[in-house]
Amino acid sequence: MPSYSFQCSEGCRFDAMFTMSEVPETAECRACGGVARRAITAPHLSAAGTSAFQLVDHAARSAHEPAVVDRLPGSGSRAPQRVTRNPLHAKLPRA
Repeated sequence: MPSYSFQCSEGCRFDAMFTMSEVPETAECRACGGVARRAITAPHLSAAGTSAFQLVDHAARSAHEPAVVDRLPGSGSRAPQRVTRNPLHAKLPRA
């Protein structure tokens, strides 16, 4: 929901949130109770350098441009899988 700035004749400024279809030209001033007109301000733009934005961008890009694998990953980096001989473990669900 967008935030709009208002300023009254006394010079008080405040922000209020309205839907784009319901934003009024005037609002009641929160400080003095007078009539405040909507002020023209610069839009609040997204901080595209944040890590959350980069994560969303990477996920969207990988859906259309998946990474190409040209070889198997190295097997030396994993710990060997332990094997159990307990017959009760055979009844456990496998992941």
